[in-house]
Amino acid sequence: MKNKPIKEKIMKIMLLSQKYLILSLFMCLIIQSGFSQNLNENPELDKMVKEFLSDNNYSWRDMNIPASDGQLLFNIIVENGYKNVVEIVTSTGHSGVWIAWALSKTGGKLITLEIDAQRHKEALANFKEAGVSDYVDARLCDAHEMVLQLEGPIDFVFSDADKGWYTNYFKAIAPKLDVGGCYVSHNISQRRRQVGITEYVNYIESLSNYNTTYNNNGGGVSISYKTSAN
Repeated sequence: MKNKPIKEKIMKIMLLSQKYLILSLFMCLIIQSGFSQNLNENPELDKMVKEFLSDNNYSWRDMNIPASDGQLLFNIIVENGYKNVVEIVTSTGHSGVWIAWALSKTGGKLITLEIDAQRHKEALANFKEAGVSDYVDARLCDAHEMVLQLEGPIDFVFSDADKGWYTNYFKAIAPKLDVGGCYVSHNISQRRRQVGITEYVNYIESLSNYNTTYNNNGGGVSISYKTSAN
């Protein structure tokens, strides 16, 4: 009989814990539901972009990402509600279409940088054909210089430029990246190291205020979330 009060206390604690768990799950559902309701719905644009990506699925060349990486960028932006996005570099616009499509849902805009005039011209045409031009600020410029001039806040960066400059790009933009923001770099793989990649990976992994993971499903990317200001 002496153990009865103890058992009753344990049962009360268990019931209270269950209540808190249910409440936490309920709050998560509310938050997720609220966020999904805040996404901009545009079925006509969705159809236009999907048709464009499908029609051009096998024609992307010239330093463009595979579709699986485009889907990854889209998902990260939409799931986090990112709006202020920078891309280094544009190439002919495959990744930019995926990013701009995501931003059409969050209400954001992409600043994308390209130094080659022909690629820049092709990208503009692709953005127009895909229907996402309104969500893109495509700049013909030297990214080495432009990243220094960009103003914050920035909440998402996609870097797919010259690998030997990866660390410099990161250092230039990192102070302007919001806490909670994400910096994704392409052609990063735990199995493969190009010129400049090892230096870059060692640098980002040394930062205590960034949490970096890797995705090797497509061309290989590093995904670095900024966890604190310093």
